Amino acid sequence: VKRLRVGVVYGGRSSEHEVSLASAAAVLTQLDPKKYEVIPICIQQDGRWSLADKPPATLSAADLIASANSPVPSSNQPGTSREVHFLAYPAESRIMTIQIDSELTHEGVRAFVSRLGVDVVFPVVHGPFGEDGTLQGLFELANVPYVGTGVLGSAVAMDKAVAKTLFAANNLPTVKHLLVTAVQWNTGRNTVLEEISDLLTYPMFVKPANQGSSIGISKAADRPQLEQAIEVARQFDFKVIIEEAVPDAREIECAVLGNEAPEVSVLGEVLPSG
Repeated sequence: VKRLRVGVVYGGRSSEHEVSLASAAAVLTQLDPKKYEVIPICIQQDGRWSLADKPPATLSAADLIASANSPVPSSNQPGTSREVHFLAYPAESRIMTIQIDSELTHEGVRAFVSRLGVDVVFPVVHGPFGEDGTLQGLFELANVPYVGTGVLGSAVAMDKAVAKTLFAANNLPTVKHLLVTAVQWNTGRNTVLEEISDLLTYPMFVKPANQGSSIGISKAADRPQLEQAIEVARQFDFKVIIEEAVPDAREIECAVLGNEAPEVSVLGEVLPSG
């Protein structure tokens, strides 16, 4: 029986790189090797694509982040081998791999080029350049089937400001919030802080508009903390969302599969430790 060839793409350029490695490890452990031939493709933090000779196996994002920040090399970090180029046009073999011959002693470069195809791509890249529709757009250009949300849904869901606008337009309740752009902050910081204080009540949560995995998020109990929190969030995005805290809030999650005839999963609740 011919196995389905699945290209699992993970890593990425965003600050959620290590979170993606943990997610990829979880996906890879669940893909039955009797049914699927897995092609692990790692996007390095500098943007280079490579075939992984050592796919990620660590399920803890915290461990991966700690090892990435350690000056001592860790076995938790996945290895890579051949350079990968994903061809952005419909073709049977969409993936081109390049392996440099490192044994040459004279000047010049010799490379071994090969091409391979995949039946479907399973993107597990988190954050910008992964969940925001950009990677999905590449797969659309290549006309390759892929797992997950399409270009528009990915882009809208990634941008909290746009998502809140669409929720409000469809009469869905959202937390009281304010959007602050880089131009507003740079040209009128005090005015922005006054506007926030007039509209929202402390404590507040401050977050980048385009990030996930709680990266760049801070809680502010007063104006000095608010100002500092905005500066932290601005390191990750030029748009910052300030939300009024909701006491005793519960986090409910729900998956939806399909477009024309969607199937809705049972509800799940995220229970924070402690």
